[in-house]
Amino acid sequence: MHYHSMGQIPHKRHIQYRKPDGSLYHEQLFSTEGFSDMYSILYHNHPPTMITQVGEPIDVKPVTIHDKQLKHRSLKGFDISPEEDYLDSRKPVLVNSDCRIILSAPMSGTMDYFYKNADADECIFVHEGTGVLKTMYGDIRFEYGDYLVIPRGTIYQLEFDTSANRLFIVESTSPIVTPKRYRNAFGQLAEHAPYCERDIRKPGVLVTYDEKGDYLLYIKKQDNLYPYHYKAHPFDVVGWDGYLYPYAFSIHNFEPITGRVHQPPPVHQTFETRSFVICSFVPRMYDYHPLAIPAPYNHSNIDSDEVLYYVDGDFMSRKHVERGQITLHPGGIPHGPHPGTVEKSIGQKETKELAVMVDTFKPLLMTNHAVDIEDEDYALSWL
Repeated sequence: MHYHSMGQIPHKRHIQYRKPDGSLYHEQLFSTEGFSDMYSILYHNHPPTMITQVGEPIDVKPVTIHDKQLKHRSLKGFDISPEEDYLDSRKPVLVNSDCRIILSAPMSGTMDYFYKNADADECIFVHEGTGVLKTMYGDIRFEYGDYLVIPRGTIYQLEFDTSANRLFIVESTSPIVTPKRYRNAFGQLAEHAPYCERDIRKPGVLVTYDEKGDYLLYIKKQDNLYPYHYKAHPFDVVGWDGYLYPYAFSIHNFEPITGRVHQPPPVHQTFETRSFVICSFVPRMYDYHPLAIPAPYNHSNIDSDEVLYYVDGDFMSRKHVERGQITLHPGGIPHGPHPGTVEKSIGQKETKELAVMVDTFKPLLMTNHAVDIEDEDYALSWL
C-alpha cells in the first residue's frame, strides 16, 4: 500500500499531542512483522488498553477431515446455511496451517459487538450484499464484487443493508499484499500491473466516538474467540497516518491481460502472501491467434492446490457450473477442461466468466462443513 492520512495528527511522531482541554491523546503504533513491515500510527481519545473484563475463550478450531483420497472435489457453496450472526456464519471449508477458506452467509444487518482477527489478515470477497465496513481507521462502503483486505489486528464491524449476503473469506497467516512483480522499487504499482492506486478505495470517512461504556470485542487468537469488554469505544481515533490500513478493491476494476495464445493463470494474480496467491478471472477477450484454442490446456498441479470459487457468468472449460460453487484440484494430479469444451471454445471471441482463485503451496484439508456440501461425483466429470 501507499501512504495515507486521515483526521488530525501532530507534525511529528512520538511527541506530545494534546486535546483542547490540555490532556494528551493516546498514540498507538500499529505494525506487523515485528516492527519491520508496514505500519500506521493512530491517536485515540482514550487508551486502547482499558479492559474491564475478559470472558472464557470459545473454541472455534475447524473440524478437519483427514481423507487420504487424492481426487478432485467440488463444493456447493450456496448450500451453506445463512446465520443471523456474522461470526456464527463463518464456516471454514478448506484449511491448512497458512490459509483458511471460509464461506459466510450473514443475515444480521448490524453487529452489536466488535471483532478482531489477531491470527490472520482477511480478504473478504463480497458475492452478494452491500453495506459498510467500519474500522478504527474509518468507514468503507462495499458492494458486489469487492475485495475487502483487512490487516490482522484491525478492529472492525460489518454493517449490511440487507439480510441476503454471501461472502467468500480467505484468511492468511502472512500479510496479504499486492504482487511484488506489479510494483516498482518505490512500491508504486507499475504500468504493466492490471490495476493501479486509483482503483483502491481507502477509508473515506473517519467517524470518531468519544464515549465510555461497556463495549464487547471478540478477539480470535489460536483458534479461540476471546470475549473482551472495553471501557472506551474502540473507534475513538481522532487521526492516523501510515501504510497499514484496510481497503477495498473491486474485481470489476481488474484489467485482464490477454495475448495471441492462451495466457497462464499468473496473469490473473491479484494478491499474494508467502504461502498462497489470490487471482481474479474476469470478462475478457479471448486469444487472437488464428489457430488459438481459448479453453485452458490440461495442466498438472505439482506444487500447489488450486481452488476456484465461481461467482457469475459462463465458464468455457466447465460444465454444470453454479454460482458459489467451489472446485478443489489438489497438487499431484492433472486437471483441465471438461470433455467437449475445448472444441466448443474455438472461434469464440470473449468470455463473461467471473471467478476468484486461490492457489496454496501446502495441501488443503476439507472440514466437516465441506463434507456436508460436497458433490461426490465431481471427480468423474471428465469421463
